Amino acid sequence: MSPAPTPVRLVEGGHRHHGRFAARPDDVNPLAAQSGVRRPLAWLRLKQWLGWTILHPDLSSSFILQDAHYLASSEIYVRDPGGLVEHARNARGGSLHLPRRLYPSSPRISAKGYRIGYDWAADPAGTHRIRAEVAAAPGQPAISVDLTLDGARASAPLSVSAPLPGGALYTHKAVFPAAGTITVGDRTHVVDPARDLAILDEHHSALPYRTRWLWGTFATMTPDGILGANVARRPTVPGSEEESCLWLPGADGPGDRPTVAPLSDISFTPTSDDPMGPWDVASADGVLDVTFVPEDRKSVKHQLVLAEIDYWQLVGSYTGVVAGRPLGGVRGVLESMRARL
Repeated sequence: MSPAPTPVRLVEGGHRHHGRFAARPDDVNPLAAQSGVRRPLAWLRLKQWLGWTILHPDLSSSFILQDAHYLASSEIYVRDPGGLVEHARNARGGSLHLPRRLYPSSPRISAKGYRIGYDWAADPAGTHRIRAEVAAAPGQPAISVDLTLDGARASAPLSVSAPLPGGALYTHKAVFPAAGTITVGDRTHVVDPARDLAILDEHHSALPYRTRWLWGTFATMTPDGILGANVARRPTVPGSEEESCLWLPGADGPGDRPTVAPLSDISFTPTSDDPMGPWDVASADGVLDVTFVPEDRKSVKHQLVLAEIDYWQLVGSYTGVVAGRPLGGVRGVLESMRARL
């Protein structure tokens, strides 16, 4: 299925575009579809984030800037041979200025001992940069990240706008070759753009009050280019687009244009009751059939009067078959969210 033409704006003339687009709209502002007394409530319901998953043979790392408007926050973790290191900060809602226009932009959080910033070039095919400087905390070493991303060699983008039961979703995802260093305490890891990747996860979504999803992602560099997947299962509106996809290298080898292929009807099946047990992940058409084996787990649980969060993310590796290609031990993540927000 070919993607729909990309609108300049997600909302034009008060009408929100839905579909799977060929690229990110220049202006992503879901609130433009609201007016009058409904707009402040829509602003409070809007959840925005810009996050990254870093894939490297010796480590897994994720970091995120996220804004729920009543509260902004950021998290970063690195799991390497020294163990799992995590840091987090909260900030005033709206203070992160997550961009409607990504290219160019410079969203960031800057607090005492905690700075994470992304610098996006004006051209999506340009060179982008991620930097983080997080001070040590009791029992948690410092983390330093300095990465450049090669937009010219990135995967084809996933760009989806879809209604949800009781809400709406917009997401933009892509995979970039990454170069630079990640330092945890006294351990420095060199990030090699011929091998290592950074997966972008951007959302501007009005999530339903009762929210749940299962989600996973992975990618690897092959001789032909980037091969990977973004897979999700959540309540959807029948007939609407899902956010699952395959990233495929050029069909004719290096230099050929990469593609993004839609997936749907993804199943996530735990193989046991063990929280660290493997998961089988597959598409109904059999194009994706992989097993995820965890190496570590991070979780968040909050129980409040009107709100609740039960979240976990596993880091590990995927093995199986993707679009007829064997996949062996490719790093990635898998997560679960069940919440009242």
